[in-house]
Amino acid sequence: MAARIDLTLDCTNARLLAAFWKTALGYVDEPPPTPFATRAEWLASLDLEEDSSAEDGAWLCDPEGIGPRLSILKVPEPRTAKNRLHMDIRLPVHGGAEARWARIRAEAERLVAAGGTIVAEVDEHHIVMADPEGNVYCVAAAAPASDLASAPAS
Repeated sequence: MAARIDLTLDCTNARLLAAFWKTALGYVDEPPPTPFATRAEWLASLDLEEDSSAEDGAWLCDPEGIGPRLSILKVPEPRTAKNRLHMDIRLPVHGGAEARWARIRAEAERLVAAGGTIVAEVDEHHIVMADPEGNVYCVAAAAPASDLASAPAS
């Protein structure tokens, strides 16, 4: 059985970044762990620094339970370099190359309206973007299901 992963994004404004990634991915706020009724109650049970609050983090999940969970955590230091790991947002697309590129461009524009920035367009294949805090990600077409079915297991 393969291991599951969660992704954690460090940030300066967890609420801003959570709102962006919920829009970008269709994610929702993850419920607090059992037996806690709220995230604030759960955080109060932990041994955190006195000036920490529920506003310092956000926890998101795929409502269908397929994608990785996202933890978005406020950190005191600023981002100083390009992120070494980035996400690719893969879109289902039907049709030829022209339809694929139109779908990718439309999604990039939707994400610009949500606070993202276009960094580069690459050969009508994918668009490199940045979230509101400068974390880089790409928008591209998903591989056709037939390609995934024939891919060798690694």
